[in-house]
Amino acid sequence: MSNKLRWGVLSTAKIGREKVIPAIQKSRTGEVVALASRDLQLAQATTSALGIPKAYGSYEELLADPEIDAIYNPLPNHLHVPLTIDAASAGKHVLCEKPIALTAKEAAQLLDVQHETGVLITEAFMVRDNPQWHWVRDRVQDGTLGRLVAVQACFSYTNRDAENIRNIPEFGGGGIYDIGCYPVVVSRLLFGEEPEAVAAIVEDDPEFKTDRLASVLMRFPSGGQASFVCSTQMVPYQRVQVYGTKRRIEVEIPFNSPNQMPCRVFLDEGESTHDRFRTITDLPIVDQYTCQAETFEARVREGDIDDGPVQNAVANMRVLDALYCAGKSGSWESVA
Repeated sequence: MSNKLRWGVLSTAKIGREKVIPAIQKSRTGEVVALASRDLQLAQATTSALGIPKAYGSYEELLADPEIDAIYNPLPNHLHVPLTIDAASAGKHVLCEKPIALTAKEAAQLLDVQHETGVLITEAFMVRDNPQWHWVRDRVQDGTLGRLVAVQACFSYTNRDAENIRNIPEFGGGGIYDIGCYPVVVSRLLFGEEPEAVAAIVEDDPEFKTDRLASVLMRFPSGGQASFVCSTQMVPYQRVQVYGTKRRIEVEIPFNSPNQMPCRVFLDEGESTHDRFRTITDLPIVDQYTCQAETFEARVREGDIDDGPVQNAVANMRVLDALYCAGKSGSWESVA
């Protein structure tokens, strides 16, 4: 391995072009050396625009490159597990976009693959590496809020493009897969345990047949609750409220946090109904995608490879599985 972890990227996906590749290029410990597309001309145009040395016209060529240490997989959801398996089998560490699979059972295959190959496989939830969520988690754990009672979130945008993969069911489209997974992740992070049961009201788009609106409730073993609304056809918005018995935290931009200004988090002292905020403005300015890359790179370089990241991904998929079941049944569903 060279001084920096050498990345190859599968596809010219927008998230890669606009967020993850530029972020890795800012990393102190990683570099993007190659990109592959099934269209060689598209790959060449993308690598030229982004300053990436090598372009490949097939995923197989990229995976066969001995000068690549790790793969970033931002392919459509239904290709996450198959191409992650191919990359791991080629001896490459893999950072795979969320959701890592379409079901928990599918995701669990990656545990066997990791055992067989010895590579690191991680689901790309950049929020877990963002200092603002470390700050919120620390305030929960140090008792600042009292006992954590509830987490409430909203995440929405508008997308009516029939050609967009998020609106194609066979590609793993739908709002819960795309953005509902984020409130699930942060709720699990803050409660420090897995939800035992979920309920959901889900509305599907009559044309696309993907879920476009979901209202969700999760019950945790400790007695806490988490709820969220997510939609792919609603006014763009995102916010998270974290409620304790004594105080409340409000996260202004919880998921698509800015990389050019500090994250803003509010602490409600719970003493009055007005002028109640103490604003925290000194959270560090970071690119959360760079934080994600450097965390991954450090684990590879230090040989910190265990089942934890894949087990975490499987646990998150169990919740998503249960949410889709609850949306169909109209009843509480166990997270098993």
